[in-house]
Amino acid sequence: MIRVRDDFRRHQLAIAALFFVLGFQYATWVSRVPALKARLDLSEAEIGLLLMTCGVGAAVSFPLVAALMRRFGSRLLSVLSALALGGVLLALSVVPNYAVTLVVLFCDGVAVGCLNVAMNAQGAALEARFGRTTMSRLHATFSAGSLLAALLASGVTALTDTLAVHFGVAVVVLVALVALARPALVADGPGEEAAPEKKERRRFALPAMATLWMGLAMVFGTVTEGAMNDWSALYLKDVVEASAGIAPLGIAVVSVMMVLARIFADGWRTRFGDGRIVRAGSLLAATGLALALLAGGVAPTLLGFACVGLGVAAVTPCVYVAAARRGSDALSLVAAMGTTGLLAGPAVIGFIADGAGLVWGMAAVAASAAIVSLCATRIQWPTPSPAPLDARLAPDAT
Repeated sequence: MIRVRDDFRRHQLAIAALFFVLGFQYATWVSRVPALKARLDLSEAEIGLLLMTCGVGAAVSFPLVAALMRRFGSRLLSVLSALALGGVLLALSVVPNYAVTLVVLFCDGVAVGCLNVAMNAQGAALEARFGRTTMSRLHATFSAGSLLAALLASGVTALTDTLAVHFGVAVVVLVALVALARPALVADGPGEEAAPEKKERRRFALPAMATLWMGLAMVFGTVTEGAMNDWSALYLKDVVEASAGIAPLGIAVVSVMMVLARIFADGWRTRFGDGRIVRAGSLLAATGLALALLAGGVAPTLLGFACVGLGVAAVTPCVYVAAARRGSDALSLVAAMGTTGLLAGPAVIGFIADGAGLVWGMAAVAASAAIVSLCATRIQWPTPSPAPLDARLAPDAT
């Protein structure tokens, strides 16, 4: 049993490194957008298009990711896509013009899509192999990667403004993490996937309704996450009339609650089941935010934002696990739909706010969380099960 625990921990740390790499790489280049803007003499609109191009690359990568998952499996694809993200950083440090930068960031989005699916497939495989929940903690390490990248950016830029130096150091960190993680990733074979989606793929049929319900839950869950990150500070400033020092706390409250919830959510999943956690959590987010909008004031608003962070924290980890059980095609589609929600959601909220006011825009965020709870009632959630006998007895299957 001690060996089994050690094996689980070794695999868990390796997969966590992949989540860390994704957050680290993204925050690294985003933190230097001002430097790219100055070097290429870009306008605000051109910067906006750059950011959207990355999201579009991730959103449209679904067919490619599904094919690569079938051909290589999640272990090899996660390593290749993580290294590709390092190549993106090197390319961004030497891009000569705006057009090339657009191409590089589109490729970044595709690589992000590949790693997102592969690392979540790894996490789901780890849970299935050992009969233990871990996906929420894995998602928490994404935030840790973003935090370290921000600290590294601050430290390096204090010494030099050269992008090549900063991104070079970041690539060394990224490659080292991938090299350390690779031997301990969960072994899988090309083309391994669950029977329902495999049959559908061979007939070139539309995705099953079960997969679409997962995709819808992911869309509205990421709409809720993205909109809170993009609009909470403005809501506090313009609607609640909070001070300039208080307004940024909206994002901080949501982020801190999400990280804390993801640290503990795996225990909740084991005790209550994924379905209950998603239904109750998204309902808490919807109710808490709605009551905050009705009450007004800084304290009720921050409390409502905390409910959102706490409530939606486990949504994406749980949906990824459910999708992975249906195979790589389902996981790829659900991940692409989630990226679409994260990309389009804040913009939709902006259109609503422009036409009806920011209060109604935030009400739409509460409605999105409520829709997640409704979708969760139609999803076939996995139930915790004991670790397989071979996992308890075998020395190591990798």
